[in-house]
Amino acid sequence: MKNLDRRTFLKVGGASLAGLSLSGLSIPIIGAKKVSATTSANAWSFGVMSDTQWRTGTNGAGGTLSCATSIIDALNQQFIDHNCRFVIQVGDLVDVESVSGVRTLPTRQAHAKALYDAGIGFFPLRGNHEASRTAAVEIPTLFPQTLGQGPNVFGAMDFDSPVLNSTSTDPMGTRLKGLTYCFNYENVRCVLIDQFTRADGSNFNASTTNDNAVDQIDWVDAMLASNSADDHAFVFSHKNLIGQNHKDVLFGKDLTANASARDAFIKSLNEYGVRYCLGGHDHMHHRSIVKSSDGKASVGQIICSSNSYKFYIPRMGDDGRELPLVQELFSIGYYIFTIDGPRVTVDFYSSSHGSDYGDMDLNYGPAMAFYHRERFGYSLNGSQFNVQRGGSYTGIQGTYQGTTARILNGQNGNTETDYLSRPLYKTINTGWTGSGSVSGAASKIFSLWGMMDNLSLYDSSLTGLLPSEDESETTDIYTLSLSYDPKTVRPSQLVSGKFCLASADDERAWVNAVDLNSGGTKKFVFGAYKSQYGLGTYGVDPKTSTVWAVLNHEGDFVIKQM
Repeated sequence: MKNLDRRTFLKVGGASLAGLSLSGLSIPIIGAKKVSATTSANAWSFGVMSDTQWRTGTNGAGGTLSCATSIIDALNQQFIDHNCRFVIQVGDLVDVESVSGVRTLPTRQAHAKALYDAGIGFFPLRGNHEASRTAAVEIPTLFPQTLGQGPNVFGAMDFDSPVLNSTSTDPMGTRLKGLTYCFNYENVRCVLIDQFTRADGSNFNASTTNDNAVDQIDWVDAMLASNSADDHAFVFSHKNLIGQNHKDVLFGKDLTANASARDAFIKSLNEYGVRYCLGGHDHMHHRSIVKSSDGKASVGQIICSSNSYKFYIPRMGDDGRELPLVQELFSIGYYIFTIDGPRVTVDFYSSSHGSDYGDMDLNYGPAMAFYHRERFGYSLNGSQFNVQRGGSYTGIQGTYQGTTARILNGQNGNTETDYLSRPLYKTINTGWTGSGSVSGAASKIFSLWGMMDNLSLYDSSLTGLLPSEDESETTDIYTLSLSYDPKTVRPSQLVSGKFCLASADDERAWVNAVDLNSGGTKKFVFGAYKSQYGLGTYGVDPKTSTVWAVLNHEGDFVIKQM
C-alpha cells in the first residue's frame, strides 16, 4: 500500500499520545491544516460527523453517560475553525439511552452548545442506539431545530417532515415530525431519514424497525423533485445502502429485504441529481458507488468515519452492486462540504485513535491530531466518469460555453484495494465556472476532482499512530487540453510560452499549471501534444486552437497569458 509502511510514526519520548494522556499530562488537540479547493468569495461550508457512542461505565475518561464527549468537543472546535454554517450527525448520539435511570441524550444536547455559541447549527439524526419511542419523543424536544423552531436554526429554512397515514394514537399522521426532516440552506437541500420506532410507538412493519424507511420513499422523492435543478441535495440516514461490517441496511435486515424499495430510492436520487447518500453505523470511512438492481441508476455512498470508542472491520456480503472507491479504517474523522455555486468539494480529515493502528475499543479520551486525508467533489454543470483499475482517462471530456476540455492521455494506475481485496475504482468529476474574475482568461474555468490515488488505509499489521500525515495529492500522470477562441489572442503570444494552461494554487493565484506538478521537467512546445512528452511538458496547438499540459495534479484550470 502506498505511503503507509514507510511512514515516520509520531512518538513523544517513546510514549504514545494516548499513554501521555493517561499519565495526566496536558496534550492539546492538534487541528487539521485547513486545506480547501480554490473557491469564490461566496463559498460556504457545512460539516458532517458520525456515531458518538461511548462505552458505559467509563465516565470521566473521555465520555459522559455513554456519550463520547471528548471526541464531540474536539470535532466542535474543528467545525468552528472551518467556519461551518451547520453540522449534521448521522445517528448513534449515545451508546445507551439511560445509565442508572438517567437519560443520556441531554448530554449530547449539552455538548452541541459550543456550536450554538459560535452561531453554527446542529442537526442530528437518530441511530439504532436511541431507537425507542421515548427517544422519538425526546429528540424534537432536545433539538427543536429539527422542527425549524427555537434559537438554534441559524438560517436553515423550509423545514418539512413526512405526514403518514393516521393511527389511533396519531390521527394527524405526524409521528415522524422532527425525526425524518428536510431543510434548505442557501442553495442546498438536506434530507434526513429516521428509520426507528416512531413517536406513537408504531413501525411501518409492526414487528420490526428494519423496514421503517419503506413508507418514506414517496416523501423523499417529493422533496428531491421539488428542489431546484440549480441547487444541491444531500440525503442522510444512519444505516447504509450497502454496509461494510453491518449487513442491516436502510431498507431492511439485509440486502435482500425490500429490494424494490431500495431500487426506487436509488432511482429517485439518481434522477434528481443527488451525488452523495451519507450514513454511519459502520464506524469507518468508506466511499463507493451503489447501483440499482438493473444497473441503470446509481448514487455515491459515504459511510462516515468513527467518532466513537469502537471501530469495525468490513465483512463479505455485498450483492455485487457496489463499486468501492476508498477506505480508511480505525481512525476518528469528520467531513467538510464546501459549497461554491454549482460546485461541491468535500474534504475528509482524520486522526489516530491514540494507540497503535488497528482495531480496538477505547476506554480513554484519545489525544487527536487531524490530517487531511482525501478530497472529492462534483459540479452540477459537469459530468462523472467511473474509471476502473487500468482504465483510460481519454474518455473524460466536456464542453461549456464554447470551451472544450479533453484528457488526451493517462490511465488509472492505482493498484490498491480495500480490506476485502476489491480493486478500487476512481470516480472522476468535472465542472465549469465562468472566467470573468480571471484577468486575461481565454477559456472558461475547468475543474477536476478524483484524479488522486485512492485513499486505502486498512492494514491492521501496521504500527504507530496512523494516520500520521496528510495524504498525498499527487495524481496519475495525464495530459489535459483546453480550447481557446483564436480571436482572443495574437499569434505572437502563442509562441512565447506564456500563453498556457494555468492552475490555481492554494492562495487562489493563477500559475502555469505545470509549476504545481510534483517532479517533472518544465518544457514548452509549440505544436500538438505527442505521447512521448513527459511530465512538465506544455504547449499550444494553433491548428486545433488548444492549449495542453502534462500534469500530475488536479484542481481548477483556465487558459491565460501569464
